[in-house]
Parts: sequence; structure tokens; C-alpha cells
Amino acid sequence: MSKIAIVTDSTSYLPKEYLQQYNLSITPLILIWGDETFNDGVDIQPGEFYTRLKTAKVMPSTSQATPAVMQAAFQPLVDQGFDVLGVFISSKLSGTLQSASQAKDLMGSAGDKVTLMDSLSTSLALGFITLAAARAAAGGASVQECIKTAEQARENSGIFFAVDTLEFLHRGGRIGGAQRFIGSALNLKPILGLNEGKVEGMDRIRTKSKAHDRLLELVGEKVAGKSNVRLGTLHANAEEDAQKLLARGVEQFKPVESILSEVSPVVGTHTGPGTVGIAYSFGV
Repeated sequence: MSKIAIVTDSTSYLPKEYLQQYNLSITPLILIWGDETFNDGVDIQPGEFYTRLKTAKVMPSTSQATPAVMQAAFQPLVDQGFDVLGVFISSKLSGTLQSASQAKDLMGSAGDKVTLMDSLSTSLALGFITLAAARAAAGGASVQECIKTAEQARENSGIFFAVDTLEFLHRGGRIGGAQRFIGSALNLKPILGLNEGKVEGMDRIRTKSKAHDRLLELVGEKVAGKSNVRLGTLHANAEEDAQKLLARGVEQFKPVESILSEVSPVVGTHTGPGTVGIAYSFGV
């Protein structure tokens, strides 16, 4: 039986116990803040990031994981006899997958042991896709079987999130189809989602509580009548809101698995503080 190692990136938000249980490798994306550079979730944690963001005069920016970081993740695993499956943030949101491809090329013939997949997603939706592949590998599946499982999870996973403002997405150039919401009434809370790997505007809601109601409605439309529903909420410095949303989702959808997570500094740079999201997966 082949040994398979799964590699993903720091926007997948999987809790540490999952990383340890499935021996998942995380490649950090990069946060650039003035003259300082941080590895996402390694050199700077969400709590510190959002505290600093409140008083920052210089706004941070982000960059993809580098080919060198990717090669440093892949090479030791290949040297240990693993086949590597890399599942990464949507190529339409980040150049991370491109860096992974460059790293694979730099490895020469050893790169043949590395297979890459575009999740067309991010955050806990990426996390659920990665977990599906990791669980398949742990069950003895081949690389091709792991890819097939991950592709099925990609089809059956998604994420919706409510942001306080579109300012951060607009400034970072990640706004995609939500551009049409720019200039709308300031007291409206945009509801966003991912569509074919891009951020799209879904709705505009007048209050935060109704925005969270709408998040549950959107997930309900996706998971109605489905089996093996998995659910996760995530937050950018809004833990209480995310906890309440997850509790409501668990009561409503009866998932087989639920996760509460934080929005990492790299994604928080684009969504801004106060963001609350809900990710789902089913069938896998």
C-alpha cells in the first residue's frame, strides 16, 4: 500500500487536533505589514492580528506561499517514501497553487510523486475538502482514489460569509462579483459566497442578526436532504457570534461533524474584522 501525505495551506483553518490526527502539513501564506513579513498562523496569530489592526496606520497586504516554502514541504515527504497530494486555496484568489506547481518542477523526477489540486475554495470549505482526502488516505485509498474523493468533496462543499464592510475586499482586489455591492447603503451587511473559485455577492441584509439568519438559509438550501453533513463557522474577531451561529446550525442541520475556527490574518486582511462565515460539506 502506498503512503500518502496531504499538504494544504494556512487558509484551511483546520484545528490542530485534525492536523495531528491525519499528519497534515500546512504551508503558510504570507502577511506583509510595512517592513515586516509574517508566516500566516505561525509568526502572527489571529488575536494579535486583529488587535493590531484596530490601531494600524499602515494596512497589511498578503502574498502567496513561495515555491521554496512549497518545496520545503514536499521534498522531505517524498524522501520518506510518500506520495504527496497538495490541496490548496482557489487559484482565482491566490497564486499559491502556481507556487506549488513551480516547486514540483524544481524537484525534477521527484516531483512526479507530487499531485496538485485546485480546491476552488478557501477557509473551512477548503478544510473539509482536505479532510476528505486525508480520511481517504488513512483508509488505504490510492492517490487517484484520494483525488476522486477530494473532487467529490469540492462539488459538495461551500462557504458563505457576512462582512461588516466591503472596504477590505475592495482594497485587496478580491471582491470579484461582489463589486456590484459597492456604493450600496452603508448600513447593509453584504452576504458573500464563493462561486467557481471567486468571491460573489449573494445578498444585502440590513442587520447583523438577519445577515446570520440568511447565512443559515443559504446553507439550508445546499444541504437539504443530504447525508453526512459537516458544518463549520469561522470568525474574524467575533467568536461569540460564530459560536451562536454554529449552535444554531448544529440544531438545525444535525451535522456529523462541526468545527469552530478563526479567520487567519491573511484572509482577515481581505475580509476585515467582524466577519462571520459558515462552511458546509456533505456526502463524503
